[in-house]
Amino acid sequence: MDQIRIENLRIFAHHGVYQEENEKGQNFYINAVLETDTMSAGILDDLSLSTNYGEVCRFLDAYVKGHTYKLIETVAERTAEALLLTFPLVRRVTLEVRKPEAPIPLTFESVSVRIERGWHKAYLSCGSNMGDRRKHLEEAVAALRADEKCRVLKVSDWIETPPYGGVEQDDFLNGSIELSTLYTPQMLLEKLHEIEQAHGRERKVHWGPRTLDLDILLYEDRILYTKDLIVPHIDMHNRCFVLEPLMQIAPYAEHPVLHKSVWQMYEALVK
Repeated sequence: MDQIRIENLRIFAHHGVYQEENEKGQNFYINAVLETDTMSAGILDDLSLSTNYGEVCRFLDAYVKGHTYKLIETVAERTAEALLLTFPLVRRVTLEVRKPEAPIPLTFESVSVRIERGWHKAYLSCGSNMGDRRKHLEEAVAALRADEKCRVLKVSDWIETPPYGGVEQDDFLNGSIELSTLYTPQMLLEKLHEIEQAHGRERKVHWGPRTLDLDILLYEDRILYTKDLIVPHIDMHNRCFVLEPLMQIAPYAEHPVLHKSVWQMYEALVK
């Protein structure tokens, strides 16, 4: 990915654990690496196709000056998030906040915090077999669209499928969603649970009926195994009702454990 670099942008602001720092202020220095595609702008010599680094500098100056935090960790975190939400062509940012005037009674040049944050591609499955199934699914998509930390890129058709897992119940409507998000996998899971709960989801019977079921299938090429979350979804390759709608929006997305595309997993399942 191409990069736009901003080095040692000096900003006088009021951040620090001590009250004196908040009252008097001090100089901070910002280094930023913006990952974005600059090819079209470079070929056509058109600034509108790129990210204006002058505007980024003014944004950083206004944001860092306009807020007061105790920790430079918080300055970095909040500033990086705000930058990613404000400049749509920036896919990822590496942000360093330096504090050369930190109240340390020793000889030093500077202290700093450096973080990397960005947008991540995720694929979700969604299903419902209680109440107004279509309404539950469409409102789930709407809730994701309303969240500034999520960008819904594609939504499959809703397909009707028989229940999975041996529990007698009504048929499901199922679909898939392609998402770009600032959330980590765990944070995204919490967001999905929040949406499920808003639709009255109850977890009483394993593989039982539900108003709304939202699962993370893939999160880039991340492999996670925790108490609450397994990514890639542990059983997605065995579920036709997951792979069929996912085929519509991401046939060549790859399972990072099986090293098979969605299309290959679907073909193996339906043979």
